Amino acid sequence: MSTPTQPIFPAVTNRHPRVLISGAGLAGLLLGILLEKAGIPYDIYERAAEIKPIGAVMSLSPNILTAFEQLGLYEELMSFSKEAIDSTFYTDQLDVVTTNAAITADLVGYECILFARPELYDLLYRQIPSSKVHFSMKVVSFEQDKKGVTITLGDNTTVRGDILVGADGAHSAVRTHLYKALNKQGLLPRSDTEAMSVSYISLVGTTDALDPTKYPCVLRENCNSSFIIGDKKTPYTWCTFTIPGNRICWNVIIQLGLDPVADELAGSPDWVVQENNKKMMDSIRHFKTPYGTMGDLFDVTQIERVSKVSFEDKLFETWNHGRVVLVGDAAHKLLPSTGAGAVNAMQDSVLLGNHIYDIHPTSHENIKAALSDYKEERFDAVKEQYPQSYISAKIMYGHTLSERILRQVVFNWLPESIKRKQLLKDTAYRPQANFLPLVPKREVFKRIQKEKEEEEGKKIPAAL
Repeated sequence: MSTPTQPIFPAVTNRHPRVLISGAGLAGLLLGILLEKAGIPYDIYERAAEIKPIGAVMSLSPNILTAFEQLGLYEELMSFSKEAIDSTFYTDQLDVVTTNAAITADLVGYECILFARPELYDLLYRQIPSSKVHFSMKVVSFEQDKKGVTITLGDNTTVRGDILVGADGAHSAVRTHLYKALNKQGLLPRSDTEAMSVSYISLVGTTDALDPTKYPCVLRENCNSSFIIGDKKTPYTWCTFTIPGNRICWNVIIQLGLDPVADELAGSPDWVVQENNKKMMDSIRHFKTPYGTMGDLFDVTQIERVSKVSFEDKLFETWNHGRVVLVGDAAHKLLPSTGAGAVNAMQDSVLLGNHIYDIHPTSHENIKAALSDYKEERFDAVKEQYPQSYISAKIMYGHTLSERILRQVVFNWLPESIKRKQLLKDTAYRPQANFLPLVPKREVFKRIQKEKEEEEGKKIPAAL
């Protein structure tokens, strides 16, 4: 097949760099939206024939909601979301262990929200001109030089640009090709050659619309979140979340190394293999939930909407080299215990968009500097999130003796003041696009402000 004629870019130019994005996931789509707003040329290349996100529940924290508000997407996001006011933890016999209050708007300006993952993909995808998203186009390799980067797609066609963004997930082809080249040159840290660890697997699904007379919980304005933790002989945690549309998202998490059935399932490919998924579902139908058994929820969930997901984790050290940069799971795979993975992936896109916008003039050295600055700005923030997501997973999904003890300590003895302090710290980082009008801070602290005003009012002499 002949190679299409590619544009020849001058070494230095006043135009914006052309950005090639590999992957139409959350990070890739949000970056596309930002570049669209900034007037920066880009194209997104997705290996799948269409976007088919898993039908799992997803949560977003205030750390990224500010960016959605800045982009004018917040109201529509809230239209298919429910606010997570609290979560109830149960034993496998449905005895209440504890009820944890979630993020509150009075403290940080936004609530944490929950929704079905496909609806967020649809919202983001609709913001991108269809001509700029190319499906069935996997980036299999690339070559870069001082004048640009050329990607080779699965059909052997090539595309030339200024910057290549690897937003193609935990098993990124861009990262694989980049690391292979760096390793040959002796430039790859040893830790980046090590495989990701897998500690848990999960089955996820979303029910059809449910009858409110049988499931009155679906009419609750806020999300009804339940976490049921198995006993010592059952290394499972199963969760349910009510979402708009009278539906319930469910999630069954299995800790590996403690159950032969779970370990067998872990060896099958992710996302598919309905037969194995059904086998696993049949073995746990009897698990109790506040709405009956898991089997009751399975019976109102189409098997095509059930997926198996591996919970992998790894913080890569190398995020960029030359004109190539990694974002999201391609750069850092966090355990999805608190929604940190998706939030951090989209924060990557916001910060990377800022650094790309600031490139002027467009030159090889300025591009390298911008991508290095992005990594330097983001790495420490992600590094701080990494152990937190790991510990949260142990608390919610862990079943070893030490993990059960940790869960007891956090649930029963950790002071509320410490939880509140950590909450304020965790939600303080909220990047926005520097080329768009900034959204005023929503850290309103209404109650505190009101008390302060009342106190000041008492100090004013009555004569005045």
